[in-house]
Amino acid sequence: MGYHIPRSAPFLMRSVFRKIFPKVNEELTYWKERAERIPNAELREQALASISAKKFHCQGGSVYSILAGSNWNESVRFIVAYQTISDYLDNLCDRSTSLDPVDFRMLHQAMADALTPDSEVKNYYCHREDQNDDDYLIDLVKTCQNSLRVLPQYPLMKDYLLQLEQLYSDLQVHKHVKKEERIPRLENWFKTFKEMSPSLSWYEFSASSGSTLGIFCMVSYAMNEEMDEVLAKKIFDSYFPFMQGLHILLDYYIDQQEDLEEGDLNFCNYYEDESHLKDRLLYFIRQTNKSVQLLPHHHFHEMIHNGLVGLYLADPKVKQLKNGKEITKLLLQASGMRSAFFHLNIKVYNRFKNKPQEV
Repeated sequence: MGYHIPRSAPFLMRSVFRKIFPKVNEELTYWKERAERIPNAELREQALASISAKKFHCQGGSVYSILAGSNWNESVRFIVAYQTISDYLDNLCDRSTSLDPVDFRMLHQAMADALTPDSEVKNYYCHREDQNDDDYLIDLVKTCQNSLRVLPQYPLMKDYLLQLEQLYSDLQVHKHVKKEERIPRLENWFKTFKEMSPSLSWYEFSASSGSTLGIFCMVSYAMNEEMDEVLAKKIFDSYFPFMQGLHILLDYYIDQQEDLEEGDLNFCNYYEDESHLKDRLLYFIRQTNKSVQLLPHHHFHEMIHNGLVGLYLADPKVKQLKNGKEITKLLLQASGMRSAFFHLNIKVYNRFKNKPQEV
């Protein structure tokens, strides 16, 4: 691939479809085969379900491997492993057998350990009945540690990585407990960070904490030896809260009907009405585009922003939403022509991918 950062959407899409997605498939095939060998039935079910249903998280995150230059393969390996931990633990908290915040906190220690090469791995299941995963989670953690261990610039970004991880893990703990405890916990948590993001509501701050994009961006730059403390801070400030918030709000936006049926918490439900939701999504789009101008290769980060809008709004679930077509049109117009380009290409890709193959 070389260290060429695409400046246009067609060139970015070519790199993504020809090189990055095949490598993502290769990595996920390995982890799926590992998951199939998990002895415990519940852990095996949740591991396989997370890979099957959330593959696109790994695909989207791995676009950042472009920033790693000649080490893009190693970047994809890290991103897929770390995102697989995230999606697996989300399933264990969201769809499994526990509502215990102590259990959730211990599970998410795996995400902190994965970002800390000298941390000892642990029994992350020690507060739940289901135990034996044949070291599936530990191997995911070690894969991430091995990727980071060889980076000489790791110490320069460590604190920022762990701050993003702490926000993510706090969110996962608070939002998966008993339903009646979720909102009070999230509101109290936000109070301690309100000065950090004064323009946000508690549910927007929560959404901004729920993304792994800032971590992938930092690690990929470091794999190309482009990291220093100034850049690490710029990435943190550029991605949190607005790029990450836009990412997760779009995710919640398209999942509204699904979350309603499952009884899951959805941050888009806390806006006053549809008009308020539209105004705030437009605000996040504007602020995201403004914040990424601080970064090197800002054209690339603009395309990530455009791609998020195009990708999520191309999801078939949007058709189930009230006024989904109108809101999609409004947000694509606000994001610009590149978002429309990504939107169309993803819809075509999804249609081709789901087309029955002739035998």
